[in-house]
Formats: sequence, C-alpha cells, structure tokens
Amino acid sequence: MTGYGRAFEAMRGATGPVWDAYVRHDFVEGLRDGSLPREAFLHYLRQDYVFLIHFARAWALGVVKAGTLEEMQACSATVNALLAEEMALHVGICAEAGISEAALLATEERAENAAYTRYVMDCGFSGDFPKLLAALAPCVLGYGEIGARLLREKTSDTYADWIATYGGAEYQGLCESVGGLLDGALERRYGADYRNLPVWDGLCATFRQATALEVGFWQMGLTP
Repeated sequence: MTGYGRAFEAMRGATGPVWDAYVRHDFVEGLRDGSLPREAFLHYLRQDYVFLIHFARAWALGVVKAGTLEEMQACSATVNALLAEEMALHVGICAEAGISEAALLATEERAENAAYTRYVMDCGFSGDFPKLLAALAPCVLGYGEIGARLLREKTSDTYADWIATYGGAEYQGLCESVGGLLDGALERRYGADYRNLPVWDGLCATFRQATALEVGFWQMGLTP
C-alpha cells in the first residue's frame, strides 16, 4: 500500500502486469543499482524536461475542468511543483553534465514522448475532470511509488539525487495530495460506490493506457 488513496490503489490493481512493467522497468532498476549508463540517464532527463512542460499544461487544464475551488487550488499547486521544483532537478543535474537550460529547451521531442503527453492532453480536452486525473495519476503517483521503493532498496548512490527527490517527504506529500484529489473528485461526482458504476471501467482503461505509455517512456530512455 502506498498511502496515495483508495482510488489509486483500485486503479493500480485493475491495471494488471502493466503496472509492474512500469515501476520495475529495467531503467528503474538501473537507477536502483547504479548500472544505468549515464548517457541514457541524461537522454531521459532531456526528454523528461520537455515532457514536464506539456504535463504542466495538462495540470493547468485541470484548473479549467475542476468543479470546486479546492480542486482548482490542488491543480494549481501541482503546476507550481512541476515548473518550480521538479524541472529544477533536471536543470541542476544536466548543468553538472555540461548541458545548459537552453540546450534542454532545444531538445527534439521523441515520438514516444509526444504520444504520451498528447494522450493526456486529449483526455483533458475530450473528457471530464476525473478522466483527466486518471490520465495524470500514473506519472505522479508511479514516480512516488518508485522513489519510495528505491530510497529503501538502492544499492548505489549514483542516482541518489533523483531518488531522493521522488522518495523524499516533499514529493511524497504531493502524491498524497494528488491521491486525495482523485478520491474526492470521484466521490464528489459519483458517490462512494463509484467502483460499481459503468464509468469506473472507462477510468481504469484511461489509467492503464497512461501506464503503458510510461513503460514506453522508460524504454525510450534506454535508446538514446
């Protein structure tokens, strides 16, 4: 159990083996034991920097789709965390490797990256607030689960900064907030018994597809 809320636990359980393929991908295990080639890690960071720009836009769309002031505030806070904190990690690590922020911004977006971010944006434009959250949740909460596990299990400090960011209290607090946002959004719109309604299967399908796209993103990271 991650402590990220009831809806996340249920969606994760409905995702099947795709979830483990994401959170225990070879890329992730390379972060854990330090075996991931530095070139692959830096390639991933550059793509993820571009990803986060679009991901922040998707969370900003959540402000538009939200139904309450509380939901708007939660989405706004997440946008700030992405732009002001998470992207700063990428800038810092890449700067140490001689990659400037201007070079990060000039990174050519890979097809796997575009497929994922545009899928999430499409969920937001074509669906309601819960559907958008279902598409956003695998990234935010999956990284939280990965970070917390690697913080416990890492056997190398090669990628300690990355692991500390996602396994640390600040990011874990963000995950708890996002999990609570998802719980509240579903119960507010559908009631406590939402898992027995037809809408649930569709939300799980959205969550599963976003998870599969995360697997593709890790794989992309292994092929600079």
